Amino acid sequence: MNKQSQKTLWAQVVKTGIIKSNLIPMVAGLMLALFTYQYSFVDNIWNIIFAFLGTAAVIAAAGSFNNIYDRDIDAIMARTKVRPTVTGAISIKKVLIVAILLLVVGLILLYLASPLASFLGFLGVFFYVVPYTMWTKRYTIWNTEVGSISGAMPPLIGWAAVAPDIWHPACWALFLIMVIWQMPHFYAIAIRKKDDYAAAKIPMLPVVKDRKRTYIQTNFYLILLVLSSFLFLPLSLGLTLVSLVLGLFWLGLSLFGTRKMDMKDWSNKMFIFSLVHMMVIYFTVIIYSAIGLILQAI
Repeated sequence: MNKQSQKTLWAQVVKTGIIKSNLIPMVAGLMLALFTYQYSFVDNIWNIIFAFLGTAAVIAAAGSFNNIYDRDIDAIMARTKVRPTVTGAISIKKVLIVAILLLVVGLILLYLASPLASFLGFLGVFFYVVPYTMWTKRYTIWNTEVGSISGAMPPLIGWAAVAPDIWHPACWALFLIMVIWQMPHFYAIAIRKKDDYAAAKIPMLPVVKDRKRTYIQTNFYLILLVLSSFLFLPLSLGLTLVSLVLGLFWLGLSLFGTRKMDMKDWSNKMFIFSLVHMMVIYFTVIIYSAIGLILQAI
């Protein structure tokens, strides 16, 4: 097997797509902390590097552990049955060793940034592997809510890598928005891949209940997402308005979209806009913080 093939297989094992998407809110949390406390970017450069590499490593470890444990259900679903842990293209023993090494190295790197960042990194992996992967994913419709805790750790890790604590309201705004965002995002995925989840007997909300219940619950969380925009208000009116407009647009797409399209098309559009929402929100935070840091340095 050539090196390119090996690289592709390992990318599936560590879930590089998830790593990249989660590094964006991590950087947003880090940059916002630098701006909030008026810390120098240059003076914190090593913390930033350690946070970036450490976060990537622990997320890769979590994805690897997930692939190891889930290979029985992954073998049933069309979108996951070609994963190396299912096909045997990479041995489970090798994946386990790499996952442990990634976790240890990642936690050490985060510890070099700050002990709190390392602790939060450990909590993120723990919640993803144990309460989510090993328990709720297979047994309850509330698996998405439990998994959202792990998924929202990156901005806390980024903040903790440079800030003295994580009790600032702006920090929790990033965390709570990430928690709430995951429900409409993953409900859309669950509708799109309902047959896969049903075949693997994974109790996603549209599988156990129905699409109407999923639609109602999606709108409930979108209302919470709109309200969460005001958490930015003590920090920035601009960030508040960006978050508010995006949230209202997403809610409108959900409420009125079903009048013109079936649930499958609705879920596809909801999924796509969820990605737009996350990218715009966190890139706005990054740009806002970067501009603030530059102005402070002048």
